[in-house]
Amino acid sequence: MTTTLRCTLLATLALAAAIPAPAGAAPAAATRPGDPPGEALAAQDREVLAAAVQLATEVAQLIEQWIATQAITEERMFARLYFPITGTDPQKYTTPYDALADHDLVGPEDKALVRSPLQRYAIVTDTNGYVPAHNKRFAQPLTGNPAQDYLTNRTKRLLGDPASLIAARNEAHHLIQRTRLETGEEIYDLSVPVMVRGKHWGCARIGYRRTE
Repeated sequence: MTTTLRCTLLATLALAAAIPAPAGAAPAAATRPGDPPGEALAAQDREVLAAAVQLATEVAQLIEQWIATQAITEERMFARLYFPITGTDPQKYTTPYDALADHDLVGPEDKALVRSPLQRYAIVTDTNGYVPAHNKRFAQPLTGNPAQDYLTNRTKRLLGDPASLIAARNEAHHLIQRTRLETGEEIYDLSVPVMVRGKHWGCARIGYRRTE
């Protein structure tokens, strides 16, 4: 690895831990780390929790399958290497595994998303908030129109707002936060850790509007 590339990677890793919250983002609130499954949750929350657990389970199994079939090594899966994609704004990144994610993870994410019209997204991120593959509706081809691309292509970004990083690094059974999308809509975000070979890789997150 060249010195220039090594410095770029180190700078990118530092950026992952220090990206400021996007304009309009609200700090995390209404968190419930460590609640037993279904404990003190409304019926809608329990339904979202079940979907998030299923998504986290399926994603963990797929990642472990990648490792078992040598599609990628465990070391590179956990390496946290982010390579900037030129000409993207907000900045997007490629990783050693994001092509695998595009192929295998969008299906489970979209399956979780369509379980309710009240759900806004269903994604997985690593512990730095990196989204290797987003729902199909938010991974449309880039058009060159920044305003349109901002709404329809949100994949491969490092989400550095407080709610995203809290969700990504939470290791309790589940976590619920009240937060605000970049569009200004206030929603609830339920996340579940994704464990790969006994190690915390990231989380599965579902954003939804409560019916109350």
